[in-house]
Amino acid sequence: MLREDSAFRLPFSKALTFRRKCYTYRMKAHVWVMPKRTVLDPQGQTIQHALSGLGYASVKDVRQGKFFVLNVEGLTRDEATQQIERISKEVLTNPVIEESRFEIVE
Repeated sequence: MLREDSAFRLPFSKALTFRRKCYTYRMKAHVWVMPKRTVLDPQGQTIQHALSGLGYASVKDVRQGKFFVLNVEGLTRDEATQQIERISKEVLTNPVIEESRFEIVE
């Protein structure tokens, strides 16, 4: 008679390799997306105006952007860098009006 979990068990050597990959290659990527300097940022202007009205007149310019945290597993650092760069450019950023940068955090 088979135990319920026996169908999902890996041989010890494969299970050890699987665990090692999961724990070794777990990292986070931080991605910042900002409007290009040449693009008008009405949200940033609204925030700057509100700050000025609240007494923070020393703040002269505000640019509002987006910040993403991506959890990445199972890739080497080089593979993760390539994938995050591609995701940043093709998915998270509108290249006509935005620019992005990212960093891999371990």
